[in-house]
Amino acid sequence: MTISSYTKVFKQLKSKPVKLKKFIKHNSPKPRKFGKNTKRCVRCANPRGRVGQYKLNLCRRCFREIAKEIGWKKYS
Repeated sequence: MTISSYTKVFKQLKSKPVKLKKFIKHNSPKPRKFGKNTKRCVRCANPRGRVGQYKLNLCRRCFREIAKEIGWKKYS
């Protein structure tokens, strides 16, 4: 069950609190403890293309946008 379908059903069960509790207990997505999706960009929460070196924790797009502000220079 995807997260979007989970939330759609959640909206339908708001009027039935007992069934809602049971649904949440058995169908809610589990929190990730390891893997790709646990580490996300601090700025935009994107799990892809993350630069973790030097404890930046930014995706490559956000890094390019704020690199000069942080103090990085492009050498070419």
